[in-house]
Amino acid sequence: MPFALHQRINSGGLKDLFTIEKVDWDSHSITLLRVRNRVFVEEQKVPAEIEVDEYDQQSIHFLALDQNGSPIGTARLLPDDRVGRVAVLIEWRRKGVGRALMNETLTVATQRGISRVTLHAQVSSIPFYSELGFETEGPEFDEAGIPHRQMHLDLQGKKKTTPHNGAVLLRNPWHATLLKRSVTSARHSHSRPNGSKAF
Repeated sequence: MPFALHQRINSGGLKDLFTIEKVDWDSHSITLLRVRNRVFVEEQKVPAEIEVDEYDQQSIHFLALDQNGSPIGTARLLPDDRVGRVAVLIEWRRKGVGRALMNETLTVATQRGISRVTLHAQVSSIPFYSELGFETEGPEFDEAGIPHRQMHLDLQGKKKTTPHNGAVLLRNPWHATLLKRSVTSARHSHSRPNGSKAF
């Protein structure tokens, strides 16, 4: 069952509808890979042989679907409390899909009693994760031929609020992170990259 129905008003005044579902690898691997292969293998030239790994079977996966049920984004929560494979199709970026995927991933992490999550962020996506409360740590490193930095988020820290394009972001701890103040404003599109964090 979908976790949430999200709607955004695009620049033409039309509603973009999508859902976020928690899914398992065995029954949804083909659908998840439709997004991941387009973003990581085709767009970012990550070698296909390393796109699927031994952690997929063990991870909790999240799938974003458009109003027609077509896959548009993915994320996963690994057994070591690391977030990975966050990918959004290029035509759906800056529409809140990446933020919604992270919202559901971190909500599930909190429900499971996880106090700290990490991720390997592509350097170009660091501002996106920083807006969600993640902090960088350690030096830059290469992963799959792409510059990355490790980031972390303490889920049990002090609650903060951050305005973002007419919304309020509640973080640390993560409680239903994105509350929309309005669904009638055309300013719901995001200015940060939403779909390009690998591994």
